[in-house]
Order: sequence, then structure tokens, then C-alpha cells
Amino acid sequence: MNPYKSDKFRFILGLIFIIIIYSCYHFFFVENKNTTFLSRKTSHVIKFSVTIAVYFVGTFHLGKLKDTWMLSLWHFVHISGLCIITLLGLYIWFIYEISISIRAFAQAIQELLISPALYVVMGLLNRSLKKGYIK
Repeated sequence: MNPYKSDKFRFILGLIFIIIIYSCYHFFFVENKNTTFLSRKTSHVIKFSVTIAVYFVGTFHLGKLKDTWMLSLWHFVHISGLCIITLLGLYIWFIYEISISIRAFAQAIQELLISPALYVVMGLLNRSLKKGYIK
């Protein structure tokens, strides 16, 4: 028995899971004043774990859709972003501190990767391409 009745239901369920992860991350980690006492490495591990969780949720829910290009784009964006922030994180851990502007760049990439907006934009793009193809 397939619990997913349609691609639309599967997409919406993936979106709900990403929103839950994103909200929990912001509520318990970003907006929580008690997390300022965490070490930088612990903070990096939490951010990386949340990013990986969103990546796997998106991969699982986009992987079964009929439109395979969405999964390919999802992989490309996430793997590229993860490589960038991982390299910057390793540089901070083992070599030297980075400037505030580069740190802000890494935070912006991480925010893009965990934000439900990327998932929604892919869905809207898919919908508009399908409508354009049918006409």
C-alpha cells in the first residue's frame, strides 16, 4: 500500500517536515539565549546536522516524484552548499579564524539550505514548467 496518494501530497508532506525542522532549529537554537554558551564546534555540529536532516527529507520526498530533474537540482544545490560551508568550517576548526563577512556568507548559505523557501521555489518552478508544457 502506498501512503502517498499523489506527487502533490508527497511534496506537501516533505514541505511540512522541512518547516518543522526549520522551526525547531530556530526556536531551540537560533533564538534561544542559552545556546550562546555552546562551544563553536558544538554550534557547527548542530547547524551541520540540521542541514543534513533537511537534505535527507528533501531527497526522500523529491526522490519518488515523477519529475527527476527536481531531485537532481536538489542534490546539486545542497551538495554545493554543504561543500562550501564544510570547507569554511574545517578552515575555522584547524587553520585560522575567518572574517565576519565570510562567516555571514556561510550563514546565508546554511540558511538557504535549511529554509523551506528553496523547496517551495522548486515546487513552483515545477508547476509553472508543467503548465507551460501542457499549453
